[in-house]
Amino acid sequence: MNKVIVIAGPTASGKTSLGVLLAKTINGEVVSCDSMQIYKDMNIGTAKPTVQEMDGIEHYLIDFVSPDKRYSVADFKKDAENAISKILEKGKVPILVGGTGLYIDSLIYGIEYPEIEYDEDYRNELIKISETEDGLKSLYDMAKNIDREALEKISPNDRKRIIRVLEIYHATGKTKTEIEIKSKEKGPKYDYRIFAISMDREKLYQRIDKRVDIMIENGLVQEVENLLSKYDSFPTAMQGLGYKEVVEYLNGNFSKEDMIEKIKMETRRYAKRQLTWFRKNKSTIWLDGLEEGKKNVDIILDNFQKG
Repeated sequence: MNKVIVIAGPTASGKTSLGVLLAKTINGEVVSCDSMQIYKDMNIGTAKPTVQEMDGIEHYLIDFVSPDKRYSVADFKKDAENAISKILEKGKVPILVGGTGLYIDSLIYGIEYPEIEYDEDYRNELIKISETEDGLKSLYDMAKNIDREALEKISPNDRKRIIRVLEIYHATGKTKTEIEIKSKEKGPKYDYRIFAISMDREKLYQRIDKRVDIMIENGLVQEVENLLSKYDSFPTAMQGLGYKEVVEYLNGNFSKEDMIEKIKMETRRYAKRQLTWFRKNKSTIWLDGLEEGKKNVDIILDNFQKG
């Protein structure tokens, strides 16, 4: 079975630069596992790597989905496995890099997603309910009654995933957990070697705050205004961190200072949830994000080359 390297970890921990350094060292190419970097015209708020940051390394699954299109985990799994296959055909090493735990789990556990006919009217109804704090709490409680196990891994503020649990049950009569247990029977297609970046929490939070300040300076508000004028709908894209807060600011619900603080706070919370998610997998090898990149590359190579 072909071996594939995974570099996971929280936002702002240095995954992109480590992935590029590793790819240059071992003749690899990168497959992005980020649920927001897939979207076109969403560059600043997603911290999409620039051409300079990619440094000549081929990156897959970045900047290829229109923000007005729905893109599911099942779509990602199919596209990621196609990208991995292309990289292996070139005789290169596939390196998965990203922080979207759901995307990574779909690959490393070999989850097969059934074809589901989603009810757009039901989804729109849920989205409308979720726009208020009380409404979102009621959806969270409803989802918890349906699929307690799934909700143990989902934050009460994670509107996108709460709605997904309810949609799946509405469309199939089965819980998300039931479907995933059934779907894991085949196992993964590749031998995934999983690494994750950790970092002193205060240092990580400082990096997150600095990144948000840079996003604002680089024109995040203008980016959102351009998106709102270019596209009529955003099935999932505008639920991303940073974007929904800017929309609220543009709607007059926040001052600019409150918007910036809200983005920082929600991003720190997200980073904490990411770390919790990746710690579930006991085979993960942890890397120190404050360590020199070459040392982490050596750790990855040492473990990758073992049986």
